Amino acid sequence: MNHQQTRSTGDGALLRRYEYEDGWVVAADLGADAENVSVDTVGETAIVVIESDGEPVESEFDLPGAADSAVVENGVVTVEGQR
Repeated sequence: MNHQQTRSTGDGALLRRYEYEDGWVVAADLGADAENVSVDTVGETAIVVIESDGEPVESEFDLPGAADSAVVENGVVTVEGQR
């Protein structure tokens, strides 16, 4: 397993990337309620939208490949894909 961890500047999310022989996982700790967060993937990009005080905040992050699944649970976005 190969593990990479980055933290964006300011109040950004903690982003972790795990690579395995047969796939990968990218996780971002947003610290927001799941009902206020939506995630979508397009190609090798994850798009995260957080509804806050009626104003949506959108963020994007690169993925190591096309995603097979994307979920939000307890304020953590998890995107998984295969190699």
